[in-house]
Amino acid sequence: MNLKHRIVSIAVCAVLLSAGLAAGQTPPPAQAQPAAGTPPADTPAPPADAQAAPPPPAPDAPPPELKTLDQEVQGLKKDVVDLNKDLFVLQEELLFPANTQVALYISMDVGTFFALDSVTVKIDNKEVKNYLYTAREADALLKGGVQQIYLGNLKVGKHELVAFFTGKGPVERDYKRGATINFDKGVGAKYLELKITDRVPKHQPEFMIKDWE
Repeated sequence: MNLKHRIVSIAVCAVLLSAGLAAGQTPPPAQAQPAAGTPPADTPAPPADAQAAPPPPAPDAPPPELKTLDQEVQGLKKDVVDLNKDLFVLQEELLFPANTQVALYISMDVGTFFALDSVTVKIDNKEVKNYLYTAREADALLKGGVQQIYLGNLKVGKHELVAFFTGKGPVERDYKRGATINFDKGVGAKYLELKITDRVPKHQPEFMIKDWE
């Protein structure tokens, strides 16, 4: 083989060898990488109901059912109170009609001359009320309270009312006094007031019966 043919053969072998090496060192094709924030394809998605579930209620908040029940109970209590008031008014109207009704009240405006213990009331010489006072009730009268001590029925005509007051007078002495009034009972309700006041010049209590005409 001459020199020219040897050079061509060597060149062909070099080309084939280079081609083979290039074919063996070619890297495998790159796999596509997932974008940032995108879950892998084989990761299961969370269930739809878990995504839409509302946040749990606050631990201190009462259940809606208990709140509604409490409101109903409060409403029923108010209805009972209103019903009792209506029944009381109806009872008074039935037992004490306006044409025969007579009401007696008591008030006090005293200082150091009298401490009330009890009151006895007679109408037409018949005892209709005997009331014994507690210290708390007597104190309420001293502070300006007015008490309904008697409510009854009287026929139309002339009547006599006598009231006896018992308690402690000046210098802590037992004290009993009375007051009398003659009044006419007409058609309609009648209102009378027992008044206990101070008679300052004489250092004595004074007892009166006032007719609210």
